[in-house]
Amino acid sequence: PRIEAYGTVDELISWIGLISAMAEDNSRSLFLVGIQSRLMHCAAILASGPGARTEKMMPPSVADIEQLEGEIDIMEAGIEPLNSFILPGGSIYVSNIHIARCVCRRAERAILRLTGEYDLNPLIVKYINRLSDYLFVLARKVAADSGIEQPKWIP
Repeated sequence: PRIEAYGTVDELISWIGLISAMAEDNSRSLFLVGIQSRLMHCAAILASGPGARTEKMMPPSVADIEQLEGEIDIMEAGIEPLNSFILPGGSIYVSNIHIARCVCRRAERAILRLTGEYDLNPLIVKYINRLSDYLFVLARKVAADSGIEQPKWIP
């Protein structure tokens, strides 16, 4: 389970690198690179296991989580509220952000499976959870800014 957890976080780091490279907004790209750095610390902590020296590895802080929440609020202020479920897609860039979100959710599930075996900093799980929300809103914001209407799910 530990290898799955840090391996999935590593995969997420790569997906975020891809969407950062695709970003047309330099400040957004730099923000995503910062997320990658925090995720590298998370992956290192997860890979280290119990008893390992982790003093140089910094788990996400409350401020990191608040920063994600602040970005979510800013982006949501510029897009229409959701009134139905949407289908991921609309463009390659938006689709890649949705894939990163799904990998983030998988990482969260893998990390949660470790909580019974290891004493993990709870801020790691909270950061990953908020990151998936950030990625969902980012996909919606990029679509809106590009004039892409995301397909609605019709049950």
